[in-house]
Amino acid sequence: MSPAQPSLVPENKKEPITMANSPKKPLSAEASAILNSKFSRRALVAGAGALGGAALLTSCGSGGDEAASTTGSVRWGNWPLYLDYDEDSKLYPTLEAFTESTGIAAEYFEDYNDNDEFFGKVQAQLKLKQDIGYDIVSPTDWMAARWIRLGYTHKFDKANIPNAGNILDTLASPSFDPMREQSLTWQGIMGGFGWNTEKVPGGVRTLDDLFAPANKGKIVVLSEMRDTIGIILRSRGVDLQTVTEDQFMSAVEFLEQKIADGWIRGVKGNEYAEDLTAGDAVAVIGWSGDMFILKSENEGKFDFAIPESGGTISGDNLMIPYTATAEAKASAEKLINWYYDPAIAAEVAAYVNYVTPVKGAQAEMEKIDPALAASEFIFPTEKTMANLSVFRSLTPAEETAWTEAFQKAAGN
Repeated sequence: MSPAQPSLVPENKKEPITMANSPKKPLSAEASAILNSKFSRRALVAGAGALGGAALLTSCGSGGDEAASTTGSVRWGNWPLYLDYDEDSKLYPTLEAFTESTGIAAEYFEDYNDNDEFFGKVQAQLKLKQDIGYDIVSPTDWMAARWIRLGYTHKFDKANIPNAGNILDTLASPSFDPMREQSLTWQGIMGGFGWNTEKVPGGVRTLDDLFAPANKGKIVVLSEMRDTIGIILRSRGVDLQTVTEDQFMSAVEFLEQKIADGWIRGVKGNEYAEDLTAGDAVAVIGWSGDMFILKSENEGKFDFAIPESGGTISGDNLMIPYTATAEAKASAEKLINWYYDPAIAAEVAAYVNYVTPVKGAQAEMEKIDPALAASEFIFPTEKTMANLSVFRSLTPAEETAWTEAFQKAAGN
C-alpha cells in the first residue's frame, strides 16, 4: 500500500483490540428508500464468497416493468465478501436498490484475489486501449498509484459525484491522488492475525503466537506484501514509514525460512478464508472484515486481533479504467456517488465490517445496529488507529526489487 493516509497513524504502541471487545445530514431520497425497503437491514449470511463470477443485477421492482427501462449499465470488479449480500435472494441489496433507483443495470464481479494477479490479467488490454471487461476496478492504494502513474484511469466528472465531499478528511488527499480526481476509497483494511478459536483457544496476538509449535504446517499468510512483511517488520519494532531495504530483506528472509521449514502452508490472497473454513489452516495473517464474516457465519469459530506490536492499514479504491466508454463512465460515477451516501455506506459497512470512508455513516449505523456503530473495526478510534501503520511509498526501483524478493520467497 502507498502512504495514502499519512495522517492516520501515529506510531504509538497500544494494547491489542480483538473482535470480542471492539450533527446529522438529511438523508437523500435514495438513502431513505433503502432504509425503508425490505433490504434496509443487514442479514449476516453464509456463502457470500461462494458466488464467484458475476451477479447480474437488473432493476427488479415489484412490477418488473421497470427492469426493462434501464438507462445504462456498469461492470464492477471487486474483492470477495466486500458488498452486502442477501442469501435468500442471491442479490446484493444496495446494488439492487441502485438499479431500482437509477435504471442503471449493474454487473458485479468478485474477481479480485490479489492486486498483482488482477493487474496482470488486464494489463495487456490496458496497453492496447481495449475494453478490459470492467467499468470500475478496486485496487489497493499502492496499486491505485500504479494505475494513475501509467495513465490507466479516467478523471472523475465531479458533477456526477456530489457525495465525494463525504470522504473522511484523513482520506481526502492521498499522495497518489491528492485531489481525489481519479479515486475514492471503497473501504479501509486492517491487517492482523486471524485464527480458529477451537484449534487455537489462546488466540494469536504476537508473531510468536502465530508460529506456536501446534500451528506448524497450518499457517497461511497474505500474498499482499505490505501486509505480511509489514506485520513481520512491526513485530521487530520497525517503523513502516521509514523501513529500509536491509530491514525489508531481513523480514523476507525470515518468511522464506518459515516456508522452507514447513511452518507456512501457503501465501495467498482471499483464498486464505477457504483454508480456514476447510480446516487446512488454523492461524493466518489476514484482514479484519474477512475474519468478521467468517466469525459471523461460523458461530464464533474464528476471531481476529490487531497484533500487540501493531497491524497494518490501507485502503481499496473505486476507479474507472480509461477503457470505459463515456456512457459507462457516467454510470460508474453515479454508482460511486450512490455508495458515498452515508446511509448506503452504513448498510455496506454493517455487512463487510471494514473501515468505512464516509462521513455520517456512523450516525446512520446507529439505526441499523448500535453495537456496530461502536465497532473499532468499522469506526476506529484514535487509540485503535495508533496501533495501525501505513507502509511507506516505494520508488519504482524499490517496488520492482522488493516485490521480486517477496515473490521469490513465496515460491512464485
